[in-house]
Amino acid sequence: MPDDGTGTLAAPAARPESSKLYGMLAEFSTPAQVVHAAERVRNAGYKWWDCHTPFPVHGLDKAMGIRPTILPIIVFFGGMTGTLVALALQTITNSTGWKFWALVPVSGYPFMVSGKPMWSIPAFIPVTFELTVLLSALTTVLALLLLNGLPRLYHPLFKNNRFARATDDRFFVVIEARDPKFSRLRTEEFLKSLGPSAVEAMED
Repeated sequence: MPDDGTGTLAAPAARPESSKLYGMLAEFSTPAQVVHAAERVRNAGYKWWDCHTPFPVHGLDKAMGIRPTILPIIVFFGGMTGTLVALALQTITNSTGWKFWALVPVSGYPFMVSGKPMWSIPAFIPVTFELTVLLSALTTVLALLLLNGLPRLYHPLFKNNRFARATDDRFFVVIEARDPKFSRLRTEEFLKSLGPSAVEAMED
């Protein structure tokens, strides 16, 4: 121990933690094991946890208690925006003297084809359909990225050598340390009670 200058030995300073705990990982060998483990974790009341499998496992979503996503609702409004924009655009460009918002006079480009009326739903269908599909697709991609927190170039799981088999032949349940019910000792004992082949702590 170093001398503190008073003739007494000073206690060494505490070392700062180099990393913090991300969570606990449990490894399973079969799909049936991970489904059963997911049911137990859900029933235990954990909120911040996930399952990782090399292929889709039937019934895993139900076992995890995953609720329907809000994505279809977001995509619906994106598609409706495309529909309304397309109809408004074609109405304006095929009308003369029509006032947009009753404030701005619009001189459109009326184009008579075989007696087609200036406002014709059948004639507007192609553009309306294409713009609806376009905005629905763009909304789907953007909302999917945002809801999943992507792009994410780093994740603590990628440092775990055992987790590399998640794309091969192993199934994993990960409980994150930010979960309100998380306790390193209790969570570790709980995961061991699920019958995994291994339980491991992961540093962030």
